Amino acid sequence: MSDKAEKITLAQWDDRYRALCCGGLHESADGGPLRRHVDEGGDRRLLHLRMDNSAAALRLWNLLLSEESRLRRAREQGVLLVGTMKDLGTVPVMAYALDNVIAFYPDGAWWTPCLMEHNEGLLALADRLGVDDSFCPVRAMLAAMVNGEHFPIPDTLVCSVGAVCDDMAAIGQRIEELGFPVFWWEIPHRRASEPGEPSVELPGGLVVAQSQVDFVRDELDRVRRHLETASGQKLDEARLAEGIRRANEVRRRIARLRRFAYLGDPCPLPALEMMIAEILAIHFCSDWAATVAVLDDLLIEVRRRLIAGDGVCPAGAARIFWVNPPADLRAMNLLEEAGARVCGTDYMIAHAIDEINPSPKGYNSVAQGNALGTEPEQHATPCKGKTKGAGEPPPSLYLLAQMALADPMVGPTTERAERICREAAQNGAEAVVVSRIPGASHCATEALVIGRLVHEQLGIPVLDLEIPPLLDPMEPTIRTRLEALVETVINRRQP
Repeated sequence: MSDKAEKITLAQWDDRYRALCCGGLHESADGGPLRRHVDEGGDRRLLHLRMDNSAAALRLWNLLLSEESRLRRAREQGVLLVGTMKDLGTVPVMAYALDNVIAFYPDGAWWTPCLMEHNEGLLALADRLGVDDSFCPVRAMLAAMVNGEHFPIPDTLVCSVGAVCDDMAAIGQRIEELGFPVFWWEIPHRRASEPGEPSVELPGGLVVAQSQVDFVRDELDRVRRHLETASGQKLDEARLAEGIRRANEVRRRIARLRRFAYLGDPCPLPALEMMIAEILAIHFCSDWAATVAVLDDLLIEVRRRLIAGDGVCPAGAARIFWVNPPADLRAMNLLEEAGARVCGTDYMIAHAIDEINPSPKGYNSVAQGNALGTEPEQHATPCKGKTKGAGEPPPSLYLLAQMALADPMVGPTTERAERICREAAQNGAEAVVVSRIPGASHCATEALVIGRLVHEQLGIPVLDLEIPPLLDPMEPTIRTRLEALVETVINRRQP
């Protein structure tokens, strides 16, 4: 088979895999044909997807779909498994700074009904446990915790509460009621500082009251002490700084990949694979080293395609900015089949993709300057905290607190919409799709807010589209609406 970029079916991937092996394909321990994830893992949705034909994409899919077996191997080897819920990128940075510890998101089970095409029975079990379809599909996590068939039960569960998704908070409480202890930490609703109140600039450009950053830092210090107790190790400043460095290694690669893939024309990598690559940021798919290697492979492939003028979508395809991860992966195929390409995204994890800034604005502390290898100003003073001296939280927790508060879901939707508008404009978006998640509390009004600002600031079309965990019954309607959006974009190009 040719190395020309294209999207192929699973049946075509069978032949492609054999050809790659004959060409000397080098694979990791979790490598192998994609077909095995259907035959052995029950991931039947692969039969209905069109996937990128590169060896780099093969490694990406194998990394994603082998996570369950990787976690079970880790359990057998005595590795501490930390189940971290809702914060999407914060606690894993801390957990991976420790030896013999892996953090993962039980929340990820929300895609299981899609991948297994409802054959796993998770949503039906969630119904019986009192969490019905008025909740987000993340309720599949509750059922997976109860039946224990989709990931090993974590040794400890850590969950953020406060200004988070109402569905997630309620499901987390139900999990604890069923006998799974949860370590809770709080994050407040993000707000700007009041007149005269010290402020801090967060990753992504948001500005918040310094008191909020201090509060979250102290909450994360509680998490730090909990992880120390669970692991029997000290999670000190040196380890936290190394954890941040490793997280930034991943984030820089994803930032480069997003730049190449979303700005290149023709589009060098499908929206489906790009979405998976971005999601790696939140916990490295339980393997930091493998994630770095996979991202490097994708970057090499994308550069090769850009130089060759090779793409997976026609040059000049309608440029769409996509908001929220779809509950059914096939939605990304449908968008491209309608004649569009993704030129930017907000998958609710902007804070997990932004680099963790080692020199935050609005905060100067002697302890922090020394820890980061910089010379602090002589007049600098430490930020206010509830403990001093020996009890002072490690300075790197301040950086993680900033990252946690930059979560687009813990502040006003208007702030999220402002960032969407900025990035959509920078990337030349011609329309925005807001992918609503059935039952998700945040989806009730956010499409209206985002749509209004996009219309006011950019003057481009917005499509509000609900996508269920399995879109098959709605495919004709979804396809028609996407095709209509593309037609609108093309017509707007006319002089």
